[in-house]
Amino acid sequence: MKEPSTKIAARQLPSGIWALGFVSMLMDISSEMIHALLPIYLVTVLGTSTLTVGVIEGIAEATASITKIFSGALSDWLGKRKVLAVIGYGLAAVTKPIFPLATTIEWLVAARFIDRLGKGIRGAPRDALLADIAPPDARGASFGLRQALDNIGAFSGPLIAILVLWLHPGDFSLVFWIAVLPAFLSVFFLMAFVEEPPRPAALRKVKMPLSRSEISQFGAGFWSVIAVGVVFTLARFSEAFLILRAQQSGMQAYLIPAVLVVMNIVYSLAAYPAGVLSDRIGRGGILAAGLVLLVMADLALGLSTTLLGVMLGVVLWGLHMGLTQGILSSMVADTAPPELRGTAFGVFNLLTGIATLIASVVAGALWDSAGYQATFLAGSIFAALALAGLGLLKMMGGTPKTK
Repeated sequence: MKEPSTKIAARQLPSGIWALGFVSMLMDISSEMIHALLPIYLVTVLGTSTLTVGVIEGIAEATASITKIFSGALSDWLGKRKVLAVIGYGLAAVTKPIFPLATTIEWLVAARFIDRLGKGIRGAPRDALLADIAPPDARGASFGLRQALDNIGAFSGPLIAILVLWLHPGDFSLVFWIAVLPAFLSVFFLMAFVEEPPRPAALRKVKMPLSRSEISQFGAGFWSVIAVGVVFTLARFSEAFLILRAQQSGMQAYLIPAVLVVMNIVYSLAAYPAGVLSDRIGRGGILAAGLVLLVMADLALGLSTTLLGVMLGVVLWGLHMGLTQGILSSMVADTAPPELRGTAFGVFNLLTGIATLIASVVAGALWDSAGYQATFLAGSIFAALALAGLGLLKMMGGTPKTK
């Protein structure tokens, strides 16, 4: 009985899944080309302070996290996902020309805010749309494929930016202009190649997705997934700390961006096979393996005294991302009522976004007060707690193989 599922996962995923993956990849190429250079551009070209950079980034990410819950709920109320995904990707695309044209900090702040607003609008509806399109027995493979393609964009964008600046030193505007093309291509791919499946006639109409009566439709399995996801996210603070750790270990400044490139390459290579395997043997075991890898990554980063040890930690970090991020999304889709998937992804993204913010603040405070060892050792403890929580999740039926 498992063989047909394997064939679907590996060879016969719907074209809409591939198209959504390419949409994510193209937008990530565009966004990462800009985001990899924007802090440097703000400080060296426009003369802003690092505090200003931090405030801009904090507001931007908070905007994205808060918007996701409302856009997800709206997609459930409308009974349509694609229109909100198009609006979200479209907003992000139209902001891209502002970056090379802006001459003041106010214009860049506005562009960054609208860009993240677009991310918030598209995030939950896009994930719910992917869950609607994906065959139930290939849901892990579908989320894994999107995650893999998304991370190809995550490491390709900075590499393209580095290449352009190597050929045209200091020409930030040229990089920003080049980033415009993949952004608009992503919107074209979404509109032309992603077809939203018709809403099943028997599916219950949702009137107030964020009301108490609708939220009560989420069962114990869903809230268990949320609980484990939040605890796990508290252990997985910002990747900026990987960069700081590499710098602290003595890596040359021009090589430091390679840390995120390596991490995202490993992440991309692991995500799809992990999703396929989760469809065959269940989600819980793959997620548990990912949490074990996170404990090992934190220990390597916290205890290593050599650059080689630090890079081993970076590789393990990328592996744990590949084995967990798509799996968690699959588990949200597995445990949420189909008519409330948008709201479910909105709740998941909001709570894990808050957890990421808390984790990064705590990680920074520990680093400043007790050193990098305390930051990564604390991360390993939270990862172990999340691993222990998987036992509860399994008992409450939150890790079905398929639906």
